[in-house]
Amino acid sequence: MAIDRHRLVALLEESAPPFEEVMSCVFGIEGHETRTYLVLRDRPGSTIEELAAALERDRSTVNRSLATLHDRGLVRRERRLLDGGGYVYQYTAIALPETKVLLHEALDAWTETVHDVIDEFDGQQEG
Repeated sequence: MAIDRHRLVALLEESAPPFEEVMSCVFGIEGHETRTYLVLRDRPGSTIEELAAALERDRSTVNRSLATLHDRGLVRRERRLLDGGGYVYQYTAIALPETKVLLHEALDAWTETVHDVIDEFDGQQEG
């Protein structure tokens, strides 16, 4: 998971950055994806259609947001069979404490990488 360099610079310039901006930066997701996660926390087991209505967004946008969040491990997806046949996916956000652990782990990994770069620098410019 790569931390967005431009967002990181903006965050470092703020004395108290909002949680949503930190989450977006660390996970490399868009603001609307972070908002989808936060709304889903209050609506576990939601379908794309239900979330689209709650977020007042297009279903395709919500679908893409959920796919990104699922890829990042921030939401879980379960398939529910419909009475008339077929199925629908229901999404549930992981608990906030789990998200905080993932945020800390990502930042720790990035910090370790930066420390390694600093330690390994021999004064010679690449080039």
